Amino acid sequence: MTEPAGETAPEAPEDVEPTEDDTPQEPAEAETAEEAEGAEEPQEPAETADAEAEADEADTEVTDAADEADADQEAGATGSEAADTPEAPKTPELNDAQAELAAQRELRARIEARKAEKEGPLASGAKLSGTAADLLAAVRAVEGGAGSGTTFFEAPAPAPRRPAPETAPAMTVRPPVPAQAPSPAPGTTAAVREVLARGGAPEALAGQVAAALGEAAAQVLLDDPWQLLSVSGVRPEQADGFARALLGAACGPDDPRRTVALTVWLLERAALQGHTALEIGAVRAGLAGHSVPDPEAAVEEAVSAAAVLVFQEEETPQEEPEEDEEPEEAVAEEPASPVLLGLDRYAMAEESLADGLARLVRTATADSWEGSELERAAGTHGLVLHTGGEASRVEPVALAAAARERGLRALVAVHADAGRQALGAAGAEAVTVTALLSGSAGPGRDEEGSLALDLLVVLDAPQLDVEAAAMLVESLPDGCRLVLSGDPEVLGAPGAGRVFTDVLAARVCPRIASRLPDPGPLGELVSGVGAGELNQVEAPGKEIVIVPVRDAGEAVHRTVQLVADSVPRAIGVPPEQTQVVTVGHGGSAGTRALNVALKQRLNPGPGRFGGYDPGDRVAFAPAPGRTVTGTVLSADAEGLRLRCGDEELLVPKERVESALRHGWALTAHQAAGARWPAVVVVLPGDAAGGLSRPWVYTAFGRAERHLSVVHGVDQALARAVAEGVAPERTTRLRPLLEALLATPEE
Repeated sequence: MTEPAGETAPEAPEDVEPTEDDTPQEPAEAETAEEAEGAEEPQEPAETADAEAEADEADTEVTDAADEADADQEAGATGSEAADTPEAPKTPELNDAQAELAAQRELRARIEARKAEKEGPLASGAKLSGTAADLLAAVRAVEGGAGSGTTFFEAPAPAPRRPAPETAPAMTVRPPVPAQAPSPAPGTTAAVREVLARGGAPEALAGQVAAALGEAAAQVLLDDPWQLLSVSGVRPEQADGFARALLGAACGPDDPRRTVALTVWLLERAALQGHTALEIGAVRAGLAGHSVPDPEAAVEEAVSAAAVLVFQEEETPQEEPEEDEEPEEAVAEEPASPVLLGLDRYAMAEESLADGLARLVRTATADSWEGSELERAAGTHGLVLHTGGEASRVEPVALAAAARERGLRALVAVHADAGRQALGAAGAEAVTVTALLSGSAGPGRDEEGSLALDLLVVLDAPQLDVEAAAMLVESLPDGCRLVLSGDPEVLGAPGAGRVFTDVLAARVCPRIASRLPDPGPLGELVSGVGAGELNQVEAPGKEIVIVPVRDAGEAVHRTVQLVADSVPRAIGVPPEQTQVVTVGHGGSAGTRALNVALKQRLNPGPGRFGGYDPGDRVAFAPAPGRTVTGTVLSADAEGLRLRCGDEELLVPKERVESALRHGWALTAHQAAGARWPAVVVVLPGDAAGGLSRPWVYTAFGRAERHLSVVHGVDQALARAVAEGVAPERTTRLRPLLEALLATPEE
């Protein structure tokens, strides 16, 4: 199963295909759970008249939940749930999203400056022939100044690389990051609205179009109506209809403007699924699927217009045998490396990340540190990888504490705020990666923008997408040590790239595998899932309970019953500390349906603030691929005010619809990086096609004390654990790292 990335919850398909195996079968693990169910409410027979009546009522609520406003978010190739790109807040208050996006722009300008230092074309695009050579020639023309492109960032002249300082420079607190680009002028939005009306497009898109295309947005649309595809949620057929309304007979399926926009759109959709590039054949096939008459010519047009870049890995030349040597037996030649197409933002991020990691490796000063295997490796190397389950998190945290005792400036960064709070409760300080990059937490920076650190430990490293990782590494000074720690079995990053997996596969630095097992029945169950086995686990304390259901309506009813009644009574965990995790947002038992039912039971209300009431649990996406959970406090003219952990956040009213969801039920991607005392995993029958081993591993691993599985997928769960490996993501980081750091014997 592909787990695409998205703003609110990049997850499995919203409308999952129902399984063809409708034969009811008891799962093997249910036997153990049923023994523990005797004294617990979840094990009461679901066939009672009262239960069926309540299930019917919950099913009705589910149907009402799938409103038309969410339909446009179900358009991903594998069910991507990317939320619409929010408009810039009109309030001058600086928030995490603004700071993060501004920091991203700052990094991209710096990446472009570094890229300008390089002479000639990209090294990874050498030795092409045929069509690939023609494509690369077009790219070189753009890079050499003979062509121009709208996707390139302007950057100041590159500055020489700073030498590794012998002593720590004078540190200054980083000034507040400037807010997002201001909202488009009213005149711009009005002009865009007029053009949209002429083309029959919804005028409600005017703000998003103006934000995406800038002050000249109206004229851009008139010149190239397919630029409407730059707005999240717009489909090619909708852009085609808009173009026909504006251009009339001059509009055709082979229009270069259309083919270029479609090529970019395909690569943007691929990024939602985690790819930083796509094979050229896949792009051509996608174009053909949208009625492009000549996909090959369309790709050439997109490359020559600098809308996309082309890459191919270098082939290692084979040594010629000497005259006195006997020729070796002929062996089958390895297939040539595939030709890849990608967007410049991800290409620059991967190249910058590879360069930055190589810089840390080369500038670190080896030192002999006494202590654990991880401490000794960190003392000797600038980059170290650490793998293990939840219990192993104590090892990199202990490494940071030991480094501070040595007088070093050490910091621990985590993916989610819940992870930060958990470490704080255990007596260890940490910051989120987002807060560190935005400057709202962490150490100060020097005049060059480098963080005042000698050692950075990053937990939940599999959740790092390539752009965030590039920003992070670019912010570290020469000589700083970086330790990436995480569980390679969990779901990948919600954004594009697979940084942790690629660095592991490149084998360019020490890799320390933890020997600490996750304790108890839950640890045994999750460890078995990671090994591809769904084991029967003894759970004398009701740590694991299986609740069989027959259909989605019963699944919703039983989930509400578990959260509101059974788990608090039998386990002692209140509803506010119990998290529901399901496969996707759509479907009869997706997050939307479950949240409607849970709200009615746990916090009923009219939803007078854009569908929300004070006390509602919510999931807020301040930036693409990042989810923050919290509770609604109040609402005013500016928007909704939330309590997220130990801080308050304001969601501007124009972002409520696109960036906020109810949060009693989350997807596994939203839940990654956080844990709760009790977790209810919901697996209705129509979710069978969305299951994979990483999904099950991640969902089951969110529970600290208790796990209930609302089980309606028959044997599909066991098959997913045994065989359901998530598809590979297409990325370029591994070969880039190998070219920079691999030793000859490797």
